[in-house]
Amino acid sequence: MSVTFWCIATFIVLSGLIYHRASLITFTIGTLVMLIIGSSVGLFQWVPWAIAGVVLLPLLITPFRRSLITNPILKTFRKIMPEMSETESDALEAGTVWWEGDVFRGNPDWKKLHEIPAPGLTAEEQAFLDGPCEEVCKMTSDWEATHELADLPEHVWQYLKDNKFFAMIIKKEYGGLEFSAYAQSRVLQKIAGHSTILATTVGVPNSLGPGELLQMYGTDEQKNHYLPRLAKGLEIPCFALTSPEAGSDAGSIPDTGIVCKGEWEGKEIVGIKLNFSKRYITLAPVATVIGLAFKMYDPEGLLGDKEDIGITSALLPRDIPGMDIGRHHLPLNVPFNNGPIFGKDVFIPLDFIIGGPAMAGKGWRMLVECLSVGRAITLPSTSAGGAKSLALVTGAYSRIRRQFKTPIGKMEGVEEALGRMGGNAYLMDAVTKMSTTGIDIGEKPSVISAIAKYHMTERLRTCMNDAMDIHGGKGICLGPNNYLGRGYQGVPVAITVEGANILTRNLMIYGQGAIRCHPYVLEEMQSAHSSNQKEGLARFDKALFGHIGFAMSNFFRSVWLGLGGYRFVSAPVSGETAKYYKQMTRFSSNLALLSDVAMGLYGGDLKRKERVSARLGDMLSYLYIGSAVLKRYEDEGRPKGDLPFVHWAMQDTLYRLQESQRALFENFAPVGGLMKLIMYPFGRFVKAPSDMLEHKISRILMEPNETRSRLGAGQCLSKDSAFGYVESVLADIIACEPLHAKIVKAAGERLPFVFLDKLAAKGKELGVLSNEEVELLERAEQGRIKVISVDNFDIDYIKAGVNGKDIAA
Repeated sequence: MSVTFWCIATFIVLSGLIYHRASLITFTIGTLVMLIIGSSVGLFQWVPWAIAGVVLLPLLITPFRRSLITNPILKTFRKIMPEMSETESDALEAGTVWWEGDVFRGNPDWKKLHEIPAPGLTAEEQAFLDGPCEEVCKMTSDWEATHELADLPEHVWQYLKDNKFFAMIIKKEYGGLEFSAYAQSRVLQKIAGHSTILATTVGVPNSLGPGELLQMYGTDEQKNHYLPRLAKGLEIPCFALTSPEAGSDAGSIPDTGIVCKGEWEGKEIVGIKLNFSKRYITLAPVATVIGLAFKMYDPEGLLGDKEDIGITSALLPRDIPGMDIGRHHLPLNVPFNNGPIFGKDVFIPLDFIIGGPAMAGKGWRMLVECLSVGRAITLPSTSAGGAKSLALVTGAYSRIRRQFKTPIGKMEGVEEALGRMGGNAYLMDAVTKMSTTGIDIGEKPSVISAIAKYHMTERLRTCMNDAMDIHGGKGICLGPNNYLGRGYQGVPVAITVEGANILTRNLMIYGQGAIRCHPYVLEEMQSAHSSNQKEGLARFDKALFGHIGFAMSNFFRSVWLGLGGYRFVSAPVSGETAKYYKQMTRFSSNLALLSDVAMGLYGGDLKRKERVSARLGDMLSYLYIGSAVLKRYEDEGRPKGDLPFVHWAMQDTLYRLQESQRALFENFAPVGGLMKLIMYPFGRFVKAPSDMLEHKISRILMEPNETRSRLGAGQCLSKDSAFGYVESVLADIIACEPLHAKIVKAAGERLPFVFLDKLAAKGKELGVLSNEEVELLERAEQGRIKVISVDNFDIDYIKAGVNGKDIAA
């Protein structure tokens, strides 16, 4: 054996141990074995042993290691690590880490992903979807609600209350429905695909209202008073968090509550004097009970020796003196109930604090935990529901609408947009299924909720733009027959609320994800601030050397997988999707390594390097999204017909991940070039979805079939709804196509597929059509004209301030 061969063998063995994240003891044993082999064949005597001893002994002897290595590093770490505010700490510690932690750490356990239970509905939940949910869609005209009334009709409001639409999250012991998060998501998807204002009205009380806060933190008295009333619709809730000076930065709200003495119901008590200015509060104009977030102070020491108590949440009745509520904002001409709330010297008892006086100052932690759950359900679900309905109706319209004597869906430009819509609809539904499943098994996924909110609302924007492009003039002329316009206007609202998307992408996803998902960083930070120095040093030592081993492992993993080793990584399935698991394992190792490089390079300044943070956050997001797509495909029994959607969703997701990663390299001085060489030694290895793939998807969307039905499962498609009507016309148009061919053959001339009533007359004259076939062609023509038509109005109907309900043209 030569020295060179021994060195190569030793490198392979030790790098393999590091790759597989072997412990320091195991690594030392491996080193000793290789040294013994080298010595036994006479390759060397004492020099390699001495080198190994100098390197390994200080690491193996705990007191020596802590004194010589860990303690100096800890002192430096404390100096460079920025102070963390209480609100930042609460945000970081709130919620739980779930599957996003697995994909962050470089070696996802795909078996664990598949062991997550598939989502499902109870008989009661399915009956609600098929019954009250379907019925309320039939009752609601989006045009009437958004243009003529600027609100839902009173009978729709009453139906929502009577059928407990506002009580999906409230437990049955208080009279609620106590639906699963998955069931809530299905409800919101269905109604969002029908009416934006309906989905907003139902969604807010079940996510952003006080109901969730009361159930988790309220006193028994508060629960027993409010929850039954909320369940019956006797109270309409809203939550006032956003202030003019504090939008996405909700932790800096200027609204104050001063502890003082005041009169309440004829008695002098210790209470809170509130002064606040809130805006963008959904349901505020109609709310009867208002959740309020404010900063609480006790300058007179009436409650103790702490003056700055912190952010607190309280419940206020609408008629409390000093509160001004009822005016409306007009969000992009989609007039759902949204408005400002003001309060001047509003005095409330301490018992109005959610959870009572004991929860004073704990409002931010309460809000972060509850909002993270709601953020994972409401906007992602309404976005997914919108995308599913848009994909179906646009596919149908593309078959019905003809230009240049052919259905527009057969034009390649339309195919591209239509294929993108179908792929996005499949992906978005997959993400909502997985995210709500996490909530139902007990997770409070703060990072996942940010991922779902940002990416689903952005993809809805893409889907809506594609739908508008395909519909053309049909989409831009508002009126009762326009099923796109209000949704198009509402997309920026979804983009903006619950944390503006720029903030969510650039700060929240990775800002929280890097610390919460990393196996060692949070422990390093917490141990560095430990009041017990000995305990803190021990904790920091364990986390530090775990971190070092973790980083080394991900380096060797990234090198090997980048050289093509990812092809040999095991996948939990065989077949066409196996390659995606392998590619995602490679990307996961890359993310873990890049995260440590970024933290080492920038330290505490990383949170100010927003574009670096955003691109790392994109990588984490796409790994989670890809996992959700693969999970959905497995949960649904791997239907072969769905593979075009799966391929598109995975290829689009991984291509975006790849490009985010490469964009990071280009702006990651001074190490970007080295990272690129390690991770992409042979260049790009993922391609964007092909033209042929989008062609297949567009064809699926343009005619009834099982795959299309699975894509649109759960949406409101009754003939009474706008989307359902288009579906019925699509069926008639397809049924008429062979009749058209029969007439053309009998006439001996080419006849365009328009004016189907005239074609029917010609076919009858030629004796090739039955009476039923004539009626079908005539009905199809009526439907075709209605689908492609747009509304027009007398000018008085359009003017603001005029109730033109009776003068519409």
